[in-house]
Amino acid sequence: MIFRKPCSLLIILFAAFNLMFFKKLKYSKKQLILMACIASPILLELLLFWNNDSFTQGLKAIEKRTSLLIFPLFIIGNYQRVNFLKIVRTYVIGTTVIMFFFLIRFVILFPDLVEKYLNRIDLWEMGYQFANSIGIHAPALNMHLAFVSVCALYFVFESFKNQEKLVFKISTLFVFLSSFFFVLLVNTRMALINVLLGFLIVFFYEIRSKFNLKKILLTGSVIVVLLGGILFLFVQKNPYMKEKYSSVTFAYMDKVGKLDEIDHPEIKVFNSLVTRISIWKSAWELSVKNLPFGVGASDGKPELNKYYKATNQHFLAKYEFPTHNQFLDFLLKFGILGPLVVALYIFAIGYLGFDLKNGMILSFFLIFFTSNLTDDFLLRFDGIAFSGLWSSIFASYWVQQKIILDKVPVAV
Repeated sequence: MIFRKPCSLLIILFAAFNLMFFKKLKYSKKQLILMACIASPILLELLLFWNNDSFTQGLKAIEKRTSLLIFPLFIIGNYQRVNFLKIVRTYVIGTTVIMFFFLIRFVILFPDLVEKYLNRIDLWEMGYQFANSIGIHAPALNMHLAFVSVCALYFVFESFKNQEKLVFKISTLFVFLSSFFFVLLVNTRMALINVLLGFLIVFFYEIRSKFNLKKILLTGSVIVVLLGGILFLFVQKNPYMKEKYSSVTFAYMDKVGKLDEIDHPEIKVFNSLVTRISIWKSAWELSVKNLPFGVGASDGKPELNKYYKATNQHFLAKYEFPTHNQFLDFLLKFGILGPLVVALYIFAIGYLGFDLKNGMILSFFLIFFTSNLTDDFLLRFDGIAFSGLWSSIFASYWVQQKIILDKVPVAV
């Protein structure tokens, strides 16, 4: 999921493999509804394809979202073969190991940057440089890592509840703490907030399970102490975090739509809330002018850049900022239907988590929903493939549980 080219190749191989066993696919009415929800963004794009100015660019936009057809078609169609917990555990361990590899690689290949950060110079760029060395946008990487960390916490609780061997408990706890460390290392605001909220959701459902409450509370207390210690040490070593989450984020709020009045805005407000709101304001104004069908999937960003120039917002035009909000992005591209489809796509995940009473799935919903309020991850391949894969796995797990419940005889 983290690497676009290998991920694209694997998706193609996955589709080709499943086509050989197409006759084994099974679909019920519930499965088809879930598949339609997951595929809704690409279905909307096909419905409004006529609205693109460029046929070629329109096809490219569709190609980027083909995984939203492939994943639900083959994963939900093979729902009985999906081992939810095994897949999640493998994903958590595998991603954490990969991150350790790239951390070691970063230290070896970029010693000058490491030395600079150790000397507390330009700490604001640390997470972005690390993510760039991997080849992924920092907020996208941290969206993955936040989910990994939340799932790792779930397995910590499970290891203590199931009375696993001490070595297994320690290794599970190590993976969890390491995953949280990487979230702090990349250090994007939404991911850190989301991962902490995700921890609370998992903890809530562990308490609600009423399985050895004393053991759960004891485990939770140990985890809180360890997390608090890691967070405290990280803030001590990275004092910029205090500024980032306070003065930097909320600086120059009186300059919405007037960023060029700020001296060197690329230094002072590049990642500030005022820049996001200025972008949202422009995207909203342009969207309203192009209702009811929007400007077309391939023309959203070019038209927004033209609007920046037309309204003399030179800083935004120079850096060609996208909408940084998935609801506004689809409103601009597809008109009235756009934000409705985004809501359907994202809140379907929330429904699965709520209905299953599963903290990991609900945390994924929270992470993906809030991330798309400040970014546009259905515009990026990593966000599309990431959400499409996990939505399909969650849906398969939901179908499994519903079939189990349907087979349980009802007492008269």
